[in-house]
Amino acid sequence: MTFKRPSSAGMLAFAATALSSGIAFAQEAAPAAAAAAPAVADKGDSAWMLVSTVFVLLMIVPGLALFYGGLVRSKNMLSVLTQVLAGACISMILWIVIGYSLAFTSGSPFIGGFAKTFLSGVAKDTVNDGGTIYEFVFFAFQMTFAAITPALAIGAFAERTKFSAVMLFVVLWSIFVYYPMAHMVWQADGYLMKLGALDFAGGTVVHINAGIAGLIGCLMVGKRIGFGKDLLAPHSLTLTFTGGALLWIGWFGFNAGSALAANDVAGLALVNTLLATAAAALAWMFVEWIVKGHPSLLGTVSGVIAGLVAITPAAGLVGPLGGIVLGVVGGIVSFIFCTVVKNALGYDDTADVFGVHGIAGIVGSIGTGIFVSPSLGGVGVTDYHMATQVWNQVVAVGVAIAWCAIGSAIIFKIIDLIVGLRVSADKEREGLDIAEHGERAYNM
Repeated sequence: MTFKRPSSAGMLAFAATALSSGIAFAQEAAPAAAAAAPAVADKGDSAWMLVSTVFVLLMIVPGLALFYGGLVRSKNMLSVLTQVLAGACISMILWIVIGYSLAFTSGSPFIGGFAKTFLSGVAKDTVNDGGTIYEFVFFAFQMTFAAITPALAIGAFAERTKFSAVMLFVVLWSIFVYYPMAHMVWQADGYLMKLGALDFAGGTVVHINAGIAGLIGCLMVGKRIGFGKDLLAPHSLTLTFTGGALLWIGWFGFNAGSALAANDVAGLALVNTLLATAAAALAWMFVEWIVKGHPSLLGTVSGVIAGLVAITPAAGLVGPLGGIVLGVVGGIVSFIFCTVVKNALGYDDTADVFGVHGIAGIVGSIGTGIFVSPSLGGVGVTDYHMATQVWNQVVAVGVAIAWCAIGSAIIFKIIDLIVGLRVSADKEREGLDIAEHGERAYNM
């Protein structure tokens, strides 16, 4: 058998055929390879979100714990610290078990599914949907939001509620109130997200939610013994100031972190978190100075928190001047509710959770619809019409109030039937530190 040498023409034909086949194969394979390639997280964005997550944790412990601890009487100091700390820990474990999946997977317009219970299907290199950060980081960041929200509500019914009742509240309220609201507002198929309502960092999900839960809680638990008759003054405004300062610092993670990237939106949110807060603190201070004749530290710190709350839903959406207006309005309206309205209606909201978080959250959420306008320095939204957007914001506020009020009332009633909401009168007079936890904050 002899080997026949191919001709030059045959070689050229073979080469042309092979080349065209190779090009065709490459054209077909390239899109498939691109589709199969996993998303890669941006290290800078992930680094910023790691820092933001730690900042939000700082808001809870020690920030919120010290803020509330200073506002109660010394005999209840440790009870508040324990409730905030233990409540946050329960929230974190509950988040991995069921919370993250119910809030951030597709399902109905009102709640997600069970696809990511116990972080099922999430690996250390998985990237969050449509984002640039590792999903573990997104999970942890949102976990701190889920942890602080029920802890905020606790301050409204402090000094007379059983520890067991508070822990049950954290579990039941998170499942039936917080997770559905987070899904409705922040998940792509959520009812309020599809409606077009804006909530950059948690005006409805966190603050209106916590404020309404606090109001329902303090009404159903009842007033503290001596409320309206005895002096129930904060035992340490020094600690309240320290906690308030830590909250402001941590809030940069809360607001600027909600950009989910180290970008221009995070920078805008940071600036607004500075300016709106300063404006609210000064607004509260000057109004109090005019009305009561003196500018108090408690009032100024309360103004700081009101400003932080008011700017939260708008932080990355409005310009700095719009943020200042929201801060001023939030500070003044919260002052009115924490003094005039609270005294007129006579409800015992220990730490003014409703007056600050609930009311400033409403102001900020509705105001976002106004100041997101490009003509007012906002970033704008697609097909923006102020009246339409404000109406969407009002609907979102209404849904948050109704969902939380009804859900919280049912939950508090169930808790009362199971373990009882309130400690005995003797234990309340003795103080929850000794009666519930067997220790004292101060030994004198």
